[in-house]
Amino acid sequence: MRLFFGLGLALVVSSAALAQMIHGRGGITLPPPPEAPVAPVVDDYFGIKVTDDYRWLEDANSPQTQEFINTENAYTARYMDQARIRSQVVDELESLEQVSAWTIPIQRADDYFFEKRLAGEDQASIYVRHGWTGKDKRLVDPAQLSRDPNTSVVLLDVSRDGSELAYGVRQGGADEITLHVYDVKTAKTLSDELPPAVYYSVNFTPDGTGLFYTRTDRQGTLLYEHKLGMRAFRDTLLFGREFRGEELGPLDLFFATVTDDGHYLVVEIDRGVPARRVDIVYRDLTKPGSYFDVLTWGIDSRFSAIYDKGSWYVKTDYKVPNGCILKAYPGIMPDAWDKIVPESSDVIDDFSIVGNKIYVNRLHDVKTETSVYSLDGKPAGRIEYDGIGSASILAGRTSDRYGFLSFESYIQPPTIYRVDTVTGRREIFAQPKIPFAASDYQLQQVFYKSKDGTQIPMFIAGKKGLRQDGAERLLMTGYGGFDLSELPSWNPAWALWIEQGGWFALPNLRGGGEYGEKWHEQGMFGKKQNVFDDFFAAADYLIQNKYTSPEHFAITGRSNGGLLMGAAITQRPDLFSAVLCGYPLLDMLRYQSFEQGEHWTTEYGSSANEKQFEYLLKYSPYQNVKKGVKYPAVMFFTGSSDTRVDPLHARKMTALTQADSASGRPILLHYSLSGGHSAGVGVEQKIQDDADQLTFLWTETAQPAAHK
Repeated sequence: MRLFFGLGLALVVSSAALAQMIHGRGGITLPPPPEAPVAPVVDDYFGIKVTDDYRWLEDANSPQTQEFINTENAYTARYMDQARIRSQVVDELESLEQVSAWTIPIQRADDYFFEKRLAGEDQASIYVRHGWTGKDKRLVDPAQLSRDPNTSVVLLDVSRDGSELAYGVRQGGADEITLHVYDVKTAKTLSDELPPAVYYSVNFTPDGTGLFYTRTDRQGTLLYEHKLGMRAFRDTLLFGREFRGEELGPLDLFFATVTDDGHYLVVEIDRGVPARRVDIVYRDLTKPGSYFDVLTWGIDSRFSAIYDKGSWYVKTDYKVPNGCILKAYPGIMPDAWDKIVPESSDVIDDFSIVGNKIYVNRLHDVKTETSVYSLDGKPAGRIEYDGIGSASILAGRTSDRYGFLSFESYIQPPTIYRVDTVTGRREIFAQPKIPFAASDYQLQQVFYKSKDGTQIPMFIAGKKGLRQDGAERLLMTGYGGFDLSELPSWNPAWALWIEQGGWFALPNLRGGGEYGEKWHEQGMFGKKQNVFDDFFAAADYLIQNKYTSPEHFAITGRSNGGLLMGAAITQRPDLFSAVLCGYPLLDMLRYQSFEQGEHWTTEYGSSANEKQFEYLLKYSPYQNVKKGVKYPAVMFFTGSSDTRVDPLHARKMTALTQADSASGRPILLHYSLSGGHSAGVGVEQKIQDDADQLTFLWTETAQPAAHK
């Protein structure tokens, strides 16, 4: 029974529905979910009328929506109270997540600045180590800033002489941070404070007397200079709104850097998310009052630049989809630039210059390979890695002798190394002590055919000797979008899944960047269905090869991966038993009107465009839920601190799927009051959240019981 708005907005369960109990696996029994009132709103898209029954749930602050959230959380808690394995899951996660962890350091002379979280702490602090073998000294401790364990700090930049550092303070999982400056010598935070906002870049001026920062709002991104000791409202606008007669708007995102020699302020303008065009301008900081010159402008390709020894080195996909590195000359077209590192069959993932050498990370079938070149492009060696995994690009300044990188995989926790650019020698800077024996597990890569015959790679991990008899649980995740490559990475929750005897799989779907721009283009706009088909074909492969079966098959994804989960729910509910749909995009007809959604119209399109509306309507999960379909068990996971993807998607989809599903399986909403898209919640909160997710997925992939 659906209820329309009457005199009140209370969530009501009909007496007839009470007889139709919800049966979770593992003996869990629930009453029917609370029924959300229906208040239809009809939109007309180019003559096609589309009804939205739960438009009222878009208003997060209304008493009715708050009541909905509270009631749904109580319903989810009722499920968790019956889940017998949850306490064990928490204990196991404690051992994997309550460990010391580090970030890659920023080196200034003989000092190393980094974030470190000690075992037992909720958040990382900012530290400095004086000398390679020196002791770590805590500088900024979030526990001293707030009693809220979900208050975190992030190291943003360190001045050239190491006397000051810029850091951000984040509340929960929000994208916004507040900017602060810390004086290392006096061990005090300065009075300078920049208000909460989304900051894309923060850099000290060469003399350390100020900051260059880019900040975005609904109108677009702006580049400012802040003088230390001055009020933020006096900051000087350096770049934004328009350049060379071209208007810069909300889809143009700026990232600023200062060259290592302090000569130039460089601004990268990304047109859209992901950028299809990147412009680069620079300002000579040795000439006060000078304006910006152009390195590249108006070319529909992507560029990123590093300045070293008086020359510009640029990574680009201009006329080379897999990327190359050129030596650039301002004032002339890229066709005339010198080719330093040519295109190859493997896409260039990233590059850096450290110790006056070029380090290039390529993806060879989605595995990191790092090659080294001289500044004139001559091969100068490789960095070798142990087994299948992914490495960060070597981080450091162009003239530094040492650089730092991290290596990890699905069965290998991250280890941070210091690399000597002269000898190639590697030393461990930091390695977490995690009770997980990588030698007990296997990680393999397979290839399978998608619906249209395209070969898709997939990683599969599990315990050595784990059976392939179709009776084992399997957890699969995916993303497929925004030119982002899904590389083998460490995740404690996934590690626990395979530690407990389940398989784990990740297919590298089209829409990502694993094989260059062509791979990306095959999964965007009207070709988005390719992403979903790749995912379903991966599931078919795993079932046919008896890694699992539909009743033991769990899937998870967040953000754009949450959209993928929504498509799996609505297009292939027969394939999966349990779905974790995190921070998702689900109403693809309205997503662009909320939070940062407008940025993503360059990936998905917009319902305001008639041609794009047609394909969005065809796959948009929220518009494709059908009454009477037997949907799998689903947990929608979101948080009120998500300021990137509006939680309205999860709220509306929960109400609709609960009302229409005929399977009698649980449909739950897990709505965190502190969680969000960005990292930031405390370790204990993360453990509890991960425990809820794993408990749900593990329980709902158990052998189904017979119900009378």
